[in-house]
Amino acid sequence: MIDLPDDEILPLSMEHNFWTWSAQSKVSPIAIKRAKGVYFWDVQDKRYLDLNSMTMCVNIGHGDERVINAMVDQVRELPYAGPGMATKPRAMLGKLLSEICPSGLTKFLYTLGGADANENAIKLARAYTGKHKILTRYRSYHGASYGAIAATGDPRRVAWEPTVMPGVVHFLDPYRYRSTFHRTNPDISEEQFGQDYLNHLEEIIQYEGPETIAAVMMESVTGTNGIFVPPAGYMQGVRQLCDKYHILMIADEVMSGFGRTGEWFAVDHWQVIPDIMTMAKGLTSAYAPLGAVAMKPEIAATFNERVFQGGLTYNAHPVSMAAAIANIQVMQQDHLIEKSKKTGLVMAEMLAELVERHPSVGEVRSIGLFGAIELVKDKLTREPAAPFGKSSPELIALKQYLLDHGVYLYTHWNIILLIPPLIITESELAEGFEVIEKAITITDKIAKNRE
Repeated sequence: MIDLPDDEILPLSMEHNFWTWSAQSKVSPIAIKRAKGVYFWDVQDKRYLDLNSMTMCVNIGHGDERVINAMVDQVRELPYAGPGMATKPRAMLGKLLSEICPSGLTKFLYTLGGADANENAIKLARAYTGKHKILTRYRSYHGASYGAIAATGDPRRVAWEPTVMPGVVHFLDPYRYRSTFHRTNPDISEEQFGQDYLNHLEEIIQYEGPETIAAVMMESVTGTNGIFVPPAGYMQGVRQLCDKYHILMIADEVMSGFGRTGEWFAVDHWQVIPDIMTMAKGLTSAYAPLGAVAMKPEIAATFNERVFQGGLTYNAHPVSMAAAIANIQVMQQDHLIEKSKKTGLVMAEMLAELVERHPSVGEVRSIGLFGAIELVKDKLTREPAAPFGKSSPELIALKQYLLDHGVYLYTHWNIILLIPPLIITESELAEGFEVIEKAITITDKIAKNRE
C-alpha cells in the first residue's frame, strides 16, 4: 500500500486531479480517510453521518467484511478474466439475479455502471423492435456518458447539447406538487391525477408515431430530481400503453434498486414487469464498479444468430461479480429489504413532522429509505427556495451547516435528498434529523407567512 501522510492527501489531490460535476476553481472536497457502517471520517478524524450512502450507492453500509473478504478471495483466485469468458462468479451472479429480479427477467448483460447499462438497454430495445425513438421524462437522469445524457431530461443534458444520440423525446413526470395539469384543480384524486399523465404520455406516443418508438425508459422512482413516487395506477398504465403500442418498457433501477424503496426493486411495489431493467449502485453497494441490464429471453434471442456489437474490457469483471454476490447475500442474511421498509416508515414520520414545524418545508416525499424535502419560499405559491436548475445562497449555507455539524447528504436545487444506508438505525436517523432541523432554519428565514 502506498504510504502517504494524511496532510498530503488534499493538496496532492487538488494539484493533479480534474473534478467531475465541478467548476475546477471552486472545488472543495472532503479529504476522506476511512468509513464504517453509516459513518465516514476525514483526515482530521471528524466523523460524518452518511445520509446519502456516499453517492446513493452504499446500500449495505461501509466496510462490511463479508463483501471485502469475498473480493480479496476472488483477487487471489482469479483477479481478471476477459468479458468473453465464463467464470464461477459470473455463473453464480446470473443465478442470484434471476431469483430476485421480476419474473421473466432472466438474461443479464454486465456493464461498468448505470450510464452504460442504460445505453446498452437502448441499443437492445432498438435492435429488438427495429424502431429508434426512446421516450424519457423531463425530470429523469440516466447517466453522464453521451448516450445516457441524451436520454436524461434534466438540465445536466443541456450543457452537452447537441448530443450525439438522436431520437430521444421527453414527456412530463407525474409530479403532483408542481403539476402542470392541475394548478386550478389540485384536489383531484390520485387515480385521476395519474390517469391525466398517462393520457399525456399516450398523446405524445400518438404524435411521435408508435411505429417509430422502441421504448419508454423511466426511473421507476425518480431519484436526484426529487424522489417522485408514481401515483396509484401509473406504472401499470405505462405497462399497458407499452403493450398496446408494441413499445418496450425500460425500468431504470440504478438508484431505486436493491432495497432502496423497501422492495428488491421499485417496480415490485406495483407488480409491474418491465421488458428491460437496468441496475448498478446497490448491485455491489459500490464496493466495486458494476452495472447490469436484465432482459426477457426473447430480447436476448435477437442476437442468437446476429453479433451483438458492443462490450468493454472490464465487463463482467470477476472481482466486481464477487462483490455483487456477497452484497446480495448480505442483504438476504441481514434482512435489509425488510429493514428498509420498516425504517422507511420511521423516516416518513420524521419527514412529516418537518412540514408542520418549518415554513420553508413545502412538501416531503419518501418510499422506503428514499426521501426528499422540498424547500420553498412560500407554501401558498410554492415558490422554490432555489431556482430551477440552480442553487441559492441559502441552500449553500444549509449544506455547509450540515457538513460543519457532521452530516453528509446531497442537495439538488431546492431539494434535500435523504438516501441513507439500509442498515441505519432509528437512533442514527434521529441524530441526523436533529441537525437537519437546525439547518432548515436557514431557509425558514426567507420563507413568507412565517408565524
